Amino acid sequence: MKMELTPDIIEVRALNNYCLYIKFQTGEEKIYNMEETINKLKFYYRLKNKKYFEKVKPRGDTVEWENGEDVAPEKLYFESENMN
Repeated sequence: MKMELTPDIIEVRALNNYCLYIKFQTGEEKIYNMEETINKLKFYYRLKNKKYFEKVKPRGDTVEWENGEDVAPEKLYFESENMN
């Protein structure tokens, strides 16, 4: 069984309403909405602070914040809306 690998992220930016703009190494640009996840899961409670949410950084095929919050690469890639 072959595993699908997700492409690395070369750019990420916080947008309004807890959305992330993500640019992948493939050139694809997508928007990932984290609002429901942030409100549902305690793990993401710090991200409710917009200043903290804006400190997102790319890390390989995922994104992360300084206290270790991250998102599964498969979610970022397959559950985001395409921009192009």
